Amino acid sequence: MTDEPLVLGIETSCDETGIGIVRGHTLLADAIASSVDEHARFGGVVPEVASRAHLEAIVPTMQRALDDAGVSLADIDAIAVTAGPGLAGALLVGVAAAKGYALAAEKPIYGVNHLAAHVAVDTLEHGALPEPAIALLVSGGHSSLLLVDDLAHGVTPLGATIDDAAGEAFDKVARLLGLPFPGGPPIDRAAREGDPEAIAFPRGLTAPKDLAAHRFDFSFSGLKTAVARWVEARQRAGEALPVADVAASFQEAVCDVLTAKAIDACRAQGIGTLVIGGGVAANSRLRALAEQRAEKYGIQVRVPRPKLCTDNGAMVAALGSHLVAAGVAPSRLDLPADSAMPLTIVSV
Repeated sequence: MTDEPLVLGIETSCDETGIGIVRGHTLLADAIASSVDEHARFGGVVPEVASRAHLEAIVPTMQRALDDAGVSLADIDAIAVTAGPGLAGALLVGVAAAKGYALAAEKPIYGVNHLAAHVAVDTLEHGALPEPAIALLVSGGHSSLLLVDDLAHGVTPLGATIDDAAGEAFDKVARLLGLPFPGGPPIDRAAREGDPEAIAFPRGLTAPKDLAAHRFDFSFSGLKTAVARWVEARQRAGEALPVADVAASFQEAVCDVLTAKAIDACRAQGIGTLVIGGGVAANSRLRALAEQRAEKYGIQVRVPRPKLCTDNGAMVAALGSHLVAAGVAPSRLDLPADSAMPLTIVSV
């Protein structure tokens, strides 16, 4: 027997309906229903389509998770749900479902921050998180550097994107290259056959004049525009487009900036642990370059396996488990969904 709480997590912030169940740092179930194929023909996530997909998927995905874990709702000690940030309609589906399950089963509920959950999910892979740590969160909507002093009670933002997030840039460049949505995986695959030094694409906010005000901030809009202009110039000239070289050079520019700033943040704060989370953390070049640069300074890099990097219920359950273990009070049953929830709030 164990005294560790059995926590269920619900994630519906974007296009993945995720239900996860964890006990302590042990993952028991991670059921996901994705609506990404429904969005692919639009080249991006359509909020109304995502919300309707969550409505259809939430109950069967919940049952699948409970069956996978071999437990019933009555066995659950607490329910955690993503309360923000994310798409407003999608969040409302998950929050409403969590309230219903919590009320019916008489369980405490925790409304948690989606981004903090991307940090917490690493505990399912590598155990308790050393604190303090630096977290690099990179996804379709966010590129952020965080100082994690105490994950249960708050994190301190060090820097963030000032325009396009890294994942958003991957999607837009993939479209330019005729690659499918979402753009991260196909660019990663194409880049393996290309030369990362073939094209000198810009590294945003890395010039000396930018570092005073934006040392830990990111900008990928200029890079996206540079790729678009390079591709358009080749097309106007009637030249064949070297997709692999463009993908590799673009990916290298993104990963170069992300890893350089993350390692710089670790050194500036005197911290020896870097956690990388979010969908872009599944990128093979980002992982390899982070490891390579961190080794030089004796910094430990912790990255969950790719399946745990993308949105899932396991990460929400992991954060909920962390909050329960830390003695954080549950949320009120009338907790709101907040599409713009700030990083400084871990739970509501």
